[in-house]
Amino acid sequence: MTALFTPFTLKDVTLRNRVAIPPMCQYRAEDGVANDWHLSHYASLARGGAGLVIVEATGVSPEGRITPGCTGLWNDDQAGGMARIAAAIKAAGAVPGIQIGHAGRKAAANRPWEGDDHIAEGDPRGWQPIGPSASAFGAGLPRVPSAMTLDDIARVRADFVAAARRARDAGFEWLELHFAHGYLAQSFFSAASNQRTDSYGGSAMNRGRFLEETLAAVREVWPDRLPLTARFGVIEYDGNDDHTLPESIELVRRLRAGGLDLLNVSIGFSTPGAKVPWGSEAFLAPVAERVSREAGLPVASGWCIDDPHTAERVVATGQMSLVMMGRAHLANPHYPYQLALALQAPKPSFVLPTPYAYWLSRYQGPGKASAQ
Repeated sequence: MTALFTPFTLKDVTLRNRVAIPPMCQYRAEDGVANDWHLSHYASLARGGAGLVIVEATGVSPEGRITPGCTGLWNDDQAGGMARIAAAIKAAGAVPGIQIGHAGRKAAANRPWEGDDHIAEGDPRGWQPIGPSASAFGAGLPRVPSAMTLDDIARVRADFVAAARRARDAGFEWLELHFAHGYLAQSFFSAASNQRTDSYGGSAMNRGRFLEETLAAVREVWPDRLPLTARFGVIEYDGNDDHTLPESIELVRRLRAGGLDLLNVSIGFSTPGAKVPWGSEAFLAPVAERVSREAGLPVASGWCIDDPHTAERVVATGQMSLVMMGRAHLANPHYPYQLALALQAPKPSFVLPTPYAYWLSRYQGPGKASAQ
């Protein structure tokens, strides 16, 4: 048995293997409601053999969407569509997860293939972004967000709680809070985007307050037996990480004390000029290992882990408990089968549903019987 294909248990949930599919936005929703595209997409991914499938970044409010095409969980119609998706993922043998978040100052954007920039002011498809401070991200996202009042902060926190409750009732068994990628929670923590002078700004302790309070509020409604996780950008690659990474790890320690069960280690993406080492294989693996060791929390991560032997190594050596593999699954929804073949796992075809696995185990090509 390879490390990648051993089960992983967190709380009362057991994943059939360590292959996880991270949230990947489809931008195909209407008014936040998932449709047949999403149902087919997620059912197909789950049938491919991954242990965990996390539904894409889902807005906790209309203003919290990245684009007008993003899914949402602020009303019951949206929850109904998500319930069908959760059931389809579970029926295919994977654990159904969902990521909820608020895009903050990066909200009200066009779809990536339609510009990946802010919708122009005055365009009826857009809305006014909000953030911790009236500070724009820059580059293709130049709109200045409205600085949030304390009432705004309380309202968004309540939106997270309401979305978590709907996710619970829809049948999801794994909840990920989106605290990464320059969206609202990350922008509270980042000194580059947070210029507040109240209890939500200034020190790292204060800048992390929104994240801690949001986690605590969600913890109250999310079942204790189910994993409550977060995706958080612990590193920025902006030249200041000797300072940022230790601050991030200290915040993760506090989140763990507040009930966080696992961290999906990612990048902050708080500034447009960051120099992320794209192309370097598994470049976040050592960072994830350090976070896990120093914060005392299991971790997952991804980014540039597309090779089967790299995925096996980062799990086998304890750098992470789960490997988030996104693009490979878009190219091949049955990618876990390819992983199992490459790693010479026992009966590799049986990572797939039996109606697929049985025939693959018997037939490899003209005149070739298989023992797989």
